[in-house]
Amino acid sequence: MKIKKILISQPEPADLEKSPYRNLINKHGVDITFFKFFDVVGIPASDFRKTRIHIADYSAVIFNSKNSIDHFFRMLKELRESVSEEMKYFCATEAIALYLQNYIQYRKRKVFFGNQYFSDLVEILGKHRDEKFLFPCSDEKHTEYTKALDKAKLKYTKAPMYTSQPKDLSKFKLEDFDVVALFSPIGVRSLVKSFPDVKDSSVTIAAFGTSTHAALKEQGIKLSIAAPTKSAPSMAMAIENHIMGKAQETVIASKGDTSRHTSKSAASSTHKKTKPVIANKEVYKQRMVEKKAQAAARRAARAAERAKQEAEATKK
Repeated sequence: MKIKKILISQPEPADLEKSPYRNLINKHGVDITFFKFFDVVGIPASDFRKTRIHIADYSAVIFNSKNSIDHFFRMLKELRESVSEEMKYFCATEAIALYLQNYIQYRKRKVFFGNQYFSDLVEILGKHRDEKFLFPCSDEKHTEYTKALDKAKLKYTKAPMYTSQPKDLSKFKLEDFDVVALFSPIGVRSLVKSFPDVKDSSVTIAAFGTSTHAALKEQGIKLSIAAPTKSAPSMAMAIENHIMGKAQETVIASKGDTSRHTSKSAASSTHKKTKPVIANKEVYKQRMVEKKAQAAARRAARAAERAKQEAEATKK
């Protein structure tokens, strides 16, 4: 079947021209529609108070998304609470860490982040077990993130601050699309809610992440395009492989799956030290300029001292 129309269950990229989807459009002439399948709604402060969680009691906070950052600081404002400057911030990725600059100053703050997978962050958290961790998150009971934290036997408090609500997708006709791409379990639930008979349709389902794959299996929906894989780390590349008739590869571990790093972390954790990361790029650049200036001054001072010693030796 020739792929002509694709529905992506995410907002359109801020810069589509630089997005991998642009290459898909130009190279294969497909028509892509972007539409987020759910809304993220904040839990009221009055409901959060019932959990008896006092944010100021914690020494570290774990962020797995920009949503979690937004709602953490929203909750602080609504509760009229504040956190110490000594609070440590642990972020799943560098992009999430950089997003913190919308709310805090970095000069004296301790910010840590993982590389690409949530399991990278779990390794870092394991080196700070004495901290009292707070995990702002959605109201879902169990997610790939909580499973990863539990598996690592980390002591943390789950703090539900927002909820995901499926959107009404009735404005779309499923038969108008050749491929529907999903990225989360809530996206799967939204699709099933609007199209209860989706498992009997001819539409090709693409999904990113093992938790999304599991949600499809639970609903009895066939998964045809699975990502990420070794040759297709992104959804756009996975769809392109399918268009080109390439066989489906084995899915590699996604963010919440710590098995990918188990042996590697065991071998490296004993001799690697975690350092706080200054996530603000402007501050980082300024510090690099200052360090270079200090190094140049030291070199000049040493050169002047050598010249002085040589002059004195000549006089003698």
